[in-house]
Parts: sequence; structure tokens; C-alpha cells
Amino acid sequence: MSNEIKNLEPKAVWENFYSLTQIPRPSNHEARIQDFVYDFGKNLGLETIKDEVGNIIIKKPATPGYEDCKGIIMQGHLDMVPQKNSDKEHDFVNDPIEAYVDGEWVTANGTTLGADNGIGVAAAMAVLAADDIEHGPVEGLFTATEETGMDGAEGLKAGVIDGDILLNTDTEDEGTFSVGCAGGVDVIASFKAKNEKTKKKGIVAFKMSITGLKGGHSGLDINLGRGNANKIFFRILKVLNKEFKVSLADIQGGSLRNAIPREAFGVLTVRSKYVADLGKRFGELVAEIKAEFVHAEPNLSIDIEETENPKTVLKKGLQKDLTDTVLAAPNGVVRMSDTMENTVETSTNMAVVKLKGKKIEISCLVRSFSETAKNDLASRLESVFRLGGAKVSIQGSYPGWIPNMDSLILEVMKKLYAEKYGKEAELLAMHAGLECGILGATYPNWDMISFGPTIRFPHSPDEKVNIETVQKFWDFLLLTLKNIPKK
Repeated sequence: MSNEIKNLEPKAVWENFYSLTQIPRPSNHEARIQDFVYDFGKNLGLETIKDEVGNIIIKKPATPGYEDCKGIIMQGHLDMVPQKNSDKEHDFVNDPIEAYVDGEWVTANGTTLGADNGIGVAAAMAVLAADDIEHGPVEGLFTATEETGMDGAEGLKAGVIDGDILLNTDTEDEGTFSVGCAGGVDVIASFKAKNEKTKKKGIVAFKMSITGLKGGHSGLDINLGRGNANKIFFRILKVLNKEFKVSLADIQGGSLRNAIPREAFGVLTVRSKYVADLGKRFGELVAEIKAEFVHAEPNLSIDIEETENPKTVLKKGLQKDLTDTVLAAPNGVVRMSDTMENTVETSTNMAVVKLKGKKIEISCLVRSFSETAKNDLASRLESVFRLGGAKVSIQGSYPGWIPNMDSLILEVMKKLYAEKYGKEAELLAMHAGLECGILGATYPNWDMISFGPTIRFPHSPDEKVNIETVQKFWDFLLLTLKNIPKK
């Protein structure tokens, strides 16, 4: 597997990317990858900095004749989203990613690949290491903990970076330039887990499993009509409780705030006299839901199997409040943009519903290009959860990136792309969050743009990066560096 990837072109990029796949780097477990990139810069003899929040900055002087060009910052994040299929044994904190070539793509064996944003990081490392590339002053800015809160971007101090133009490498369609992005905020609701003992006799327990959903990026993929495992689980639970008085003992739905939940698992109990009828009704519900998602989610699987009786179940009042709250809370696309065709303006993702010790926690990520719409939707979610009796916190708000259509680097790159490929690059404002908005607040004079190779299904085990577009991304990055305007 490794030799396949390291022999792809451009080798300098793919060799770096392979090295990144061998170093576990899920969000909040980034010490090893930070040390690796820090040592990479030091071993090149370049000025290398690790700041207090874990960002790595590597500075490289201009090549002869390019000293008077504007300074470039090549920026990518070091962490990756840890998602795997339920039948895959993988420890993201300790195990390397099993990446391999699959036709025209590089993907991973049952886990996320980390091309988001590993390919961008690998390309910046290749520029920093090269002695045959023409460029002005360049800096590699490798940020920490982007996927779970953009901590590195938030913590970057003013005055550390010298450059003038930010090239963010986190856009996932080759031939597309991102010129703006949505802001976001987390809404977290918490219910106190009130339990009662399970009856010892006449009770049967079942484990209900929602699996096989595509999941995906809660910004980029939120408009694709994909199933939300948490919503489906509680939809079924409500019917089964109404008709057979089932009780909920456990719920473990979703795993990451910025991923559409692909799986949900829970334990239910029911009186033994209802088992046969419950099985029949469950089959009808499964058929109905699969018919609704037959095109968007062809691999959806909804199963129940008998399991050991739990010691406790949730009290009926809490179960009802939790069920009603999960089903009532907005989820998915809330509003499309009036000014950007086919672009989501505002959305929310009910990412996680989990019983943790003595509480049940629900996590939602709200995104919007409009700061007021973002705050309004967060307030709506807060109201729904509070009506259900939950405590609610709104946290981790980050700004969007407002497009600058007069950007100098945008004009330069548009012209270069059209001349090289004979077609116009597509301009995009991403519903996903990029670090540009946060970084631009600290460095307001930066001229910013985002681009990259084609990546599909980030934040899911189906993640893959297109090999041909990595070469195009690399070629265009070098062309851009060679044609940066003078100061």
C-alpha cells in the first residue's frame, strides 16, 4: 500500500502525505504531528516556531530575484476527523491510517483518510523543502485542532506572521476558488439522566442499530438529503413507545459535531407479551423509512436484536421529553442563499445524542453566512431544548469570511487558471467553515483565497482524494507562487 502512494506524482507531495497518514492525528491528539512538522522545518534549517496553542509556523526566504514579491502564507490544518465503520477495528490515537490506491483515487480502509487537510499540508511541506521552485517569501502556517473548534486559528497571535497573502488549501473541488465561508456556533443541550430499575420479570431487551448511512461533512453535504441516524432512531422510538410502551435504557448516536451522524445504537425494553407484535411493527417502520431514503441512502440498515436486560431505564417523563425534543429540533438546511445560487445560507446538524454517565447530551452545529441568522437559529434550538427541560449552552461561535470580489490574488489566480487550463475557475462561498474568517479577524489586511484538489466524502469513512487533481493542484500552486505580485 505504502509504495503505491509514495510512487504517485507529484512524488514530493505524496511522500509527505504518506508520512502524515502514519502519524495518528485526530483532533485534540496532535502532539506527535506537531512535533513531526516542527522537526521537519528545523531539519531544513528554516526558522520554525511552535506557538502556545500548537500552531507550527515555518518561514522560508524568497528565491533569488523574487525578494520584492508579496509574502505568501500557505495554510492548512494538522488534525483530521476520526470516523470509522462500526465493523472496523481502529484506534485513531495510536494506529496509522491504512491508505491505498483505488483506481483514480486514494482512500482508506474503513476509516477517514485525512486528505482533509493532509493534502494541503503535504503540498506546503513540499514547497518548503524544495530547492528548485521559484517563489517570494513563503511561510507555512499549520494550524491546530481545526475540526473541533478552530482552536489554532483562534489562538494565533498578531505579529507572528509576516506575509500578505493567505493561500488556504482546504477547498475540496479542483478548479474552484473559495472566496468566502459560513460562520458557525455549537448548541449543546444536557438532560439529567433520571432512571428507574428495570422490572425483573416479563421484560425483554433489544438493541436497535441504525447503520449504513453515508454521513459526511455537515457543511458540504448538508444539502444532499442524507439520513440523520439520531432523527431516525427517535422517530422509530416514538412509534414503538406509543404502541408498545417501550423504555429506553441507552442511546449512543453520532460521534462528531461536524459530521452528519451515520450510526446510532440504543437499548430498549418491552413487556414480553408485546414482542411478536413489536417485531411486526418494527418491520413496517423499517420498510417505510427505507422507501423514503431509497435513493439518498441505499445502504441504510435498521435492525433490532435481543440483548441482555439493562439494570435501569430512563423514567417515562424524561424519555418523552427527550424524544419530543430530538424530533422537534430543526435539522438540515434551514434557508438557501438569496444571492449565491445553489448555496446553503443557514443549516444545523443534530450531530450527537449520547447517554454519558448521569446525563444525556445533544450536540448541534449551526452554520450560516449571516451572523444574525446563525444566532437566531441557535436561539431557536435553545428554545426547543429548554421547553423539553434541558440545560443549554451556546458556545464556540466563529465568524464567517465575507467575500472580497476586488481581491488582488483572486484576479491573479483567475487569470492564471484561465490561461493554463482554457476555462474559468468556479468561484464559491463555502457553507463549510474555513479558518479564513478567524485568521482574517487577527490579520485584517490579508488578501485571502482557498483552493485544493478534489476530495469526496470528507468526515466519513468513504473519504477519498482524486489523484489527477492533486497533480493539477500542485502545478497550479507552483504557477501561483511564481506570479505573486510585487509589494
